[in-house]
Order: sequence, then C-alpha cells, then structure tokens
Amino acid sequence: MMSEMSTNWTANLSFEAAADPHESRTGLSRTGHTIVAVFLGFILVFGFLNNLIVLILFCKFKALRNPVNMLLLNISASDMLVCISGTTLSFVSNIHGRWIGGEYGCMWYGFVNSCFGIVSLISLAVLSYERYSTLTLCNKRGSDYQKALLAVGGSWLYSLIWTVPPLIGWSSYGLEGAGTSCSVRWTSESAETVSYIVCLFIFCLVIPVTVMIYCYGSLLYAVKQVGKIRKNAARKREYHVLFMVITTVICYLICWMPYGVIALIATFGSPGAVSPIAYVIPSILAKSSTVCNPIIYILMNKQFYKCFLLLFHCHPPSSADGESVCQSKVTVFQLNQKADGGIACNDQVLPETDEKVACLQSPISSVEPASEDTPQMLENSL
Repeated sequence: MMSEMSTNWTANLSFEAAADPHESRTGLSRTGHTIVAVFLGFILVFGFLNNLIVLILFCKFKALRNPVNMLLLNISASDMLVCISGTTLSFVSNIHGRWIGGEYGCMWYGFVNSCFGIVSLISLAVLSYERYSTLTLCNKRGSDYQKALLAVGGSWLYSLIWTVPPLIGWSSYGLEGAGTSCSVRWTSESAETVSYIVCLFIFCLVIPVTVMIYCYGSLLYAVKQVGKIRKNAARKREYHVLFMVITTVICYLICWMPYGVIALIATFGSPGAVSPIAYVIPSILAKSSTVCNPIIYILMNKQFYKCFLLLFHCHPPSSADGESVCQSKVTVFQLNQKADGGIACNDQVLPETDEKVACLQSPISSVEPASEDTPQMLENSL
C-alpha cells in the first residue's frame, strides 16, 4: 500500500513540471489562481484577526473564563491554527500557481487542516448540546471545568482518530482541486480509501450536523413553549433567539456541506466529474468558517460583546478592570418532562457561571408562559 501511495504522489506532483508555468494541468488559469488567492488572503487576514481578538478577550477578562466558554476558546484556537498552518500555505501556492510545499508539505497540510477542522466541527456540535442541556434539562449542578476539559480533550482525540489513519495506510493525503491545496485523496478508487471517506463523512460531518439540528431544534421548541408572550419587546427578543439559532445552523451547513457533497461526488462519481472550480469553491467556503465562527459564537454572545466593546473603549467600565461589565447573571428556565406528569420547581445557582436557574419540571406540551422575560433569559444564555 505504501508503494501505491508513493506512485500516486509522483503522478499528483508531476504538474509542477508543466511547460506553461501559468497554466497547471488542473485547468485553472493564472487569473483563476489570482482570484482564489484574493479570497484566501481575505480569509487569512480576517480569520486570524477575529480569532486573535477572541483569545485576547479570554486573556484580558477573567469573567469570560468559565467552563462553557472553554469550548468557544477551543473553537477559536483550532480556527486560528487553520489560518496559520493551512490557509497561509494555500494562499502562497495560489500566488505561484502551483503547490510549493512538496510531498511532505502536502501530507502535513492535509493532516493539520483536517485535524483542526474536525476539532472545530466537533466543538460546535458539543457546544450545541451544552446549550441544549443547560436550557432544556434540569441538571443538579452546573458545568464544571472537569467536564469542559474532557469535552475539549475529547474533541482533539476524536479528531486524531479520524485524521491519523491516512498517514499510516488507511487512505492517504494528496493534492486536490486546483493543485494548490491538499486533503484526503477523494478520487482514489481503492476499497481502503472509499471505506475511509464513507466513515469520515458519517462520523465527522453527518453526526455533528444531526446533533446540532436536534439540539438547536429542541432549543427553539422550548423557546416557543415558554415564550407565548403578548408584549412586543419580549416577542422581539424571542425572534432574536430564533435568528441566532437559524444563523448558526445555516452558516454551519453553508460552510461544510458543499465540501462534503463534492468529496462524495469525487469519490463515487465518474472520473473528471468534479472540475477544479467545483473543488475550489467548497474548499474556500470551508475555510471561511474561521471568519464566521468568531462572529456567530462570540460577538452574538452578549457577555463577549460587552467585553469586546470594553476592549476597544466603546463601553464605560464600572470597575477598574471592567469585570463587572462583562459579568453575566442570567436566569434560565429549564424544562424537563417528568414521568408522573407532576410539577416541581426549585431554584439553584450555577457556581461557575453565577447563573440562577429556575427549574420547571412539567410535560413540554402543558407548559404555560412562566415569565415575560424568558426569551431574554434564553437569549443571554446563547
């Protein structure tokens, strides 16, 4: 198998010796490479800066360092690593019109980008479950650092489980699309590669997407059940929660589903079924998630947004270090169906997040509006 992989490397890298340095054998013109380089440059700059701001906020404001936000930190760290280790090399390669990293550079690029990308995807899925469980399940305790660290470590371990195999013989990493980036070798017809791609698609895309849709769908259902309010202001807040949830899911699907679909077509379709442009566009969309994630998951979070304004002196601090501005004390109604249909209510305080939780246990179908501020509570928790 290793000899087969070596032969494939020779074939894939041979385009560098093309007679016309401005037109590679992939069919993408010099102008096409330039356009791709412009988009990648935009993603590189803004993806790096957006995630850098997130990391600075974590370092500067102690109030943000709670267990739930550890997942947001993990997402930003993995996205920044994608910008540094992957987008940069692809950007430079498109400027030159060919892959400049060589065989081992291609293996490195394919591995680290797949690894960091899957870490981000899994973290987003875990984050959706965390929000769902916090708002719709009646927990005895709030989140703690041990669970948060397990979730972060688990996302990296899960990613390594699916990105190391191509390095040791189960499929392989190679050039893709316009010949200026590398990924799993989608076009190989070997049984090993096909089985790996099917598993990768199911466990690293379909399952995370399913988890997100279920969790955010259940969250929306809970919002509608407790948010049947007549006041316009409260209804606007409910719509804002709806907007945040829909934006989250749609951006996730736009960034990652096209890449997954193209990969499946390249794997199971006829040879040449996917053109270089068809490869490039989904790849750019996937990389653009490094720009979108900080905006969706950080700046739409009220606690982070307050700290963001304070960082750039757009918000008057009420204390020396501004911690009181970034504090977020949120009352959250948690819903849970009780087997006997009874109703029990108690209050508890989540120690790490300082959130007071009113726990309402009753069948979902019979929940009455509990508070006019419930949509605001749910919105703040997002």
